[in-house]
This record gives sequence, C-alpha cells and structure tokens, in this order.
Amino acid sequence: MSFRPAPLLTLLAVALTAGSAWAAEPPGPPTADLSVEASRSTPNDLFRAEVYAEATDASPGELARRVNLTVTQAIQTARAYPAVKLRSAGNATYPVYGKTGKSIDAWRMRSTLALESGDSAVLSELLGKLQQSMAVTGLNASPSPATLKKSTDEAIVEALGAFEARARLVAGTLGKKWKIRQVSVHTGGIQPKPMIAYARAAPMMSADGAPPAPIEAGDSPVTVNVSGQIELLE
Repeated sequence: MSFRPAPLLTLLAVALTAGSAWAAEPPGPPTADLSVEASRSTPNDLFRAEVYAEATDASPGELARRVNLTVTQAIQTARAYPAVKLRSAGNATYPVYGKTGKSIDAWRMRSTLALESGDSAVLSELLGKLQQSMAVTGLNASPSPATLKKSTDEAIVEALGAFEARARLVAGTLGKKWKIRQVSVHTGGIQPKPMIAYARAAPMMSADGAPPAPIEAGDSPVTVNVSGQIELLE
C-alpha cells in the first residue's frame, strides 16, 4: 500500500475554507463584569473556653495522681451545669531538666478540658468555680451553626438582589437588555472573637464568692460576595 500525499492546492483549499468559516462566526454580545457585597451583623451566641490543671513533681506517679484529682473534681463540678458541654482536650507530660540540662529533676503534667455553651452567664459562673483550682487558657465567642447559616442565607439573598440591581442599572444606562452569563457566590468564614486569652490569670470569681462579671459576646460580621458577568442585548 503506497502513501500518496494530498496535492498542495487541496490543502490550501481546506485551510481557506476553514478560515472562512471561522471568520464568518458572528461576534458574541458585549459583556459587563459585576461584583457586589452584602454584610450582616451576626450575634455571637456560642461560647468556648479551655481550662487546664498543671503541676510539677519528681514522682511521675504522684504527679499524675495530683493532676487527675484536680481534673476529676472539675468534671464533677461541671456536671451540675447541663447547659455546658465538657470534653477532654488532651494531656501532656514533659521532663524538667536540671541546671546542666542533662539530668531530669522532675516532671510537669498538664491536662486540659474544653467547655462549650450557648449560655454565657452559666459558662461564666462555671469558669469562676473551676478557676479556683485550674487556669483558663482562652475564651472566645462565635455564632452558632444555626445562627451563622441564617445570617449567611440572608446575606446571599441580599447580595444576589444587589447584583440584579447593578445589572439592571448598567444595562439600562446603556439602553440594553441583559441576561446573566455566569455568577459566583463567595461566603467568608468567621473567626471566633477572643474574649480573654491568658495562661495564668486572676480568678473570674472574687475572693468573697461574688459571681463573675457577665460576658459581653458582641457580634461578628458575615460577608457574602457575588461576582459574575452579564450579556448586554439589543
């Protein structure tokens, strides 16, 4: 079977035909790129905190006994507050070296508990009691999942309405009709609002046993960005 190359004139004719077809394609309608943003102030109604017990001892067994006793007592105290969820957030033991840095003089142990509640007053009261024997590493507030979803959905509706209004304004100013070519919706995340963050702090409950000051939760902004492209039509 022999191979016969196509005549040069045939190849040129095919290329010219294809080029004519491409050139004959009408240009698409003009487009406009738009971007709008909507924000909602969302109440922080979920509160999280961490407390820890820490001790140092030359005897690992005695060290574990002391720390575990403190944590056990804290768990028993927290059980009286059903509105607060409690879980273990980790345990760690470290060697304490002597001056030469070669020999271990003692051991340090830390055990952490994580607390979560939708009631800031109850959580504040419990933290005040726990801080009599433990330390608070941090307390932050953020919108609960249900609250965040509600605010995000409302912001999406508002942003899409603003996008439509912007498209109508642009097209109307140019004397055109319009239709959406593509649209994207972007939602931003929420960073928990730190309320206190410290390793060693003064107790939240005063020496005379007065209740701790109420926690001011504040709000977090929820922002939605809608961007897209519209076609401008006659």
